[in-house]
Amino acid sequence: MATTRARKVSWKQESDAHDYPAAASYLSLLFDDPDLIGRIVEALPKCEPNKYKAKDLLRAADLPLLPATNPHVASDLKKIRKGRSLSQVLLVRGDLLRGFPLQIADGYHRVCASYLTDENTEIPCRIVTIPTTQIRTPRSSPASSGTRPRATPRGR
Repeated sequence: MATTRARKVSWKQESDAHDYPAAASYLSLLFDDPDLIGRIVEALPKCEPNKYKAKDLLRAADLPLLPATNPHVASDLKKIRKGRSLSQVLLVRGDLLRGFPLQIADGYHRVCASYLTDENTEIPCRIVTIPTTQIRTPRSSPASSGTRPRATPRGR
């Protein structure tokens, strides 16, 4: 499903500084716990990058592939065509047993651009696992009522 020329995606050694506040902003939509968000964002730059295929990231996050016409995806595709390196992706590990998908805290558009270039692109990601004991679940949340919560990002 490659839509760009057969160009290899290159990656920066580190995530861009502005990616961390963006991840915190996104995570604030999922967690009502500023301390937890702060600990996640603080832990991300300390994580060793792991490489995951673009297709696997989208599947684990339960996210659709954004089209090449999406302005942010188009911008990243342009960077790829020019040989510019993309920033690493920031992740929060999902919990299969509890029905929570992987969260792409920052880098959804980069994942989609990489997939459109080559779905097997290996993307360097920094991933944090949240111990389930750290998550406060409000009484009225879907998780406490026994229904599957759907905390899936659609715009990041």
